[in-house]
Amino acid sequence: MDRAVLTTGANSGLGLAIAAELAKRGYRSIGSVRTKAKAAEVAREAKASGVDIETILLDVNDADRCAEVIDDLELFGLVNNAGYSVTGAVEDTSDDEARDLLETMVVAPMRLARLALPGMRGRGEGRIVNISSIYGRFTTPFTGWYQAAKHGLEGVTDALRMEVAGMGVKVVLVEPGGFRTAIFDEVSGDLDRRGADTPYRRGYDRMLQTLKLSQPFLGDPQVVARVVAGAMSSRVPRARYLVGNDAQAAALTERFTPTFVKDLVARRVMGL
Repeated sequence: MDRAVLTTGANSGLGLAIAAELAKRGYRSIGSVRTKAKAAEVAREAKASGVDIETILLDVNDADRCAEVIDDLELFGLVNNAGYSVTGAVEDTSDDEARDLLETMVVAPMRLARLALPGMRGRGEGRIVNISSIYGRFTTPFTGWYQAAKHGLEGVTDALRMEVAGMGVKVVLVEPGGFRTAIFDEVSGDLDRRGADTPYRRGYDRMLQTLKLSQPFLGDPQVVARVVAGAMSSRVPRARYLVGNDAQAAALTERFTPTFVKDLVARRVMGL
């Protein structure tokens, strides 16, 4: 097939699984990482899986570097996966934390899409797949800024999808539920560093306990990778793909449960 697809944040978790699956399906799979050490990790995993994944060094928040990378590639597909978690009550989260998160999770994916679009439009085809989350559809305590980023990503992705529909470029949102990635370690680290004197300490401890109990039930990232690869190859991909039984259940709950009930349940679970 030899169509080039760039997957950002490809050093682990969903990104690595996606890059590997695309390679298996015959795409020229290119994964972005931020360090040479992470590139070496991808190379080891690719060799173990029997696939070929190219790597490039890229910080998605570096606008100049993004332009250089996209200019050097003739992309058929772009998978915006790079991201991280910020967890903490709104009162405990600084302006800088929020600003950096929104830059990485909303501005950067759209920057890369903007840079890739002229080439895709010129060839009359292309795919842009943005990895969102079930958190792009609803909100819970202590994850408000992460969810704000995912809500924002979904809103601008919807706009982009309509804007480029007549150019042969398909834009897709993938909304996974809980899967085994490093994001859960990030959550634990975030909550630990909030300190003991925060008024939300009891809620943070409850959240950590809930996360610990959920670990055995998290899904295999390969499931998400197969959905992304399917969207990349489909002639008429769907606008949204909910991935995981928990994501399906959460979407139904969000749609049919009154807000005051959802608020009450969340507060009870978190001890608020």
